[in-house]
Formats: sequence, structure tokens, C-alpha cells
Amino acid sequence: MNKNRFVKYFTLPIFAVLALFGWRVAMADSGEIIEFDEAQLFFEQNATDGDLGLHLKVDGEGWYYLLLTDSDDNPLLEVELDGNLGNVIGLTELFSESAEPSFDDLPKEDFLDLFPEDVYYYYACTLEGDWMFGEVELTHNLPGEVELLSPEEDAEVKVNQDLKLEWEEVPDPDAPDSVIEFYEVVVEKDEDEELHRVLSVTMLPGQTKLRVPKEFLEAGKEYKIEIIAQESSGNRTAIEVPFETRD
Repeated sequence: MNKNRFVKYFTLPIFAVLALFGWRVAMADSGEIIEFDEAQLFFEQNATDGDLGLHLKVDGEGWYYLLLTDSDDNPLLEVELDGNLGNVIGLTELFSESAEPSFDDLPKEDFLDLFPEDVYYYYACTLEGDWMFGEVELTHNLPGEVELLSPEEDAEVKVNQDLKLEWEEVPDPDAPDSVIEFYEVVVEKDEDEELHRVLSVTMLPGQTKLRVPKEFLEAGKEYKIEIIAQESSGNRTAIEVPFETRD
């Protein structure tokens, strides 16, 4: 039995102990604790489609077991790797999105109530048997939606000149320490096209204009502009505006 497999199968009984006595208490006596390089938990709202989702991301050393809990140690996510991925290689980064039911099926406030404002915890066990830990604060501070001034929805855009985007500044959310950190602007060609072209730019607050080079555009195609406002806890609100191109 190789070292990683030995570590894995002789460490697994720890999880039963942790479930009974609390993850943080048991982990404090387990030796070296490594912080994740990145740990995120946030909401992303699509104001155009009228839906909301929960997103998570962790990144760190290679692990074979991952757990996400609330502050009362109630598990939200548990991932255990197996085979060569779990015994030899491990994962370092994981990003996932929840399903995004429409507000008609699950109103926004009801969705948010499923995941209360709280501190949440990531735990992982590395292939070497060390613990990784990450602490994140989830808030309900959702940014307002961007208003795109130019181009208008379903506009026809000429490809012999640069495309000029302009939008209204989004006010900071009405919550303590919550500010708009940046805008993510994405222009992409229709996903059904053979060559799926994407241009993505991050803009700072106060920057509400962007010029898209004409070389990026092709005549007679359908495109979509997505502008995402992100606030300081990581929560995001996106809009989507389609347009077409012509000679």
C-alpha cells in the first residue's frame, strides 16, 4: 500500500469523531493546519433572467476530502475522492455553482433564507494527512443591477468600427462595509457558433466605459454583453444584453 493510500484509510475514522465532537475542536488537536490559498462562498444574481445561485470556490494543496459547514457544524457539501484521483493525485481547486431556479419558482428572499448570513467553514484533508481550513462570511448584500446605456438591447452594430460600451454606475449597497469593488464586462459570440469567442475585462468603480476592438467582431453574428457588479463580500449581480452585427 502506497503512502497516500495508507494515510487516507487510516485517517478516515477521524471524520466519525469529528461528526460527534465538532470539527473545529477535533481539528485543533490534529497537528498542522494549513489555510486554503482561496476560499469563497457567494451569491450571484442574474437580474435579466430573474434568478439567483450560490457559488463556491476553494484552492489549496492537494486534498482527497472536503467539507463545507455552517457555524453550527451542519454540513452543506461533502466531497470524497476515490481511485487514483483520491489516492495519488488529489484536487487543489474546486469551483461549483448551485442550480438557479427562477424567482417565479423560488422567490429571491426564500432562496436567501435557505443560506442565512453567517460564517461558514471549509475543511479538507490533504494526501499527506494534514488539515486545511478556510473561513468565509456569507452576506445577503446583493449589488444593484447595471444599466447599460450603449448599445441598446438587440441593437445592430457595425463591424467597421470599435464597439463603445457605456453603463450607469451602481450605488454601493445599503449595508455596513459593503461597496462595489469592480465590474466584470464580458462580450461573447453566440454559444452555438463553431468558434466561441469571449472578451472579458475587469473595470474599477468609476470606470463605466469600454471600447471593444472592431477586430473582435464578425459581421452577421449574434453577441451578448454581460456586465457583473461585485461587492466587497463577493456577491454579484449580472445583466445580459444581446446585440447583432452587420457590415
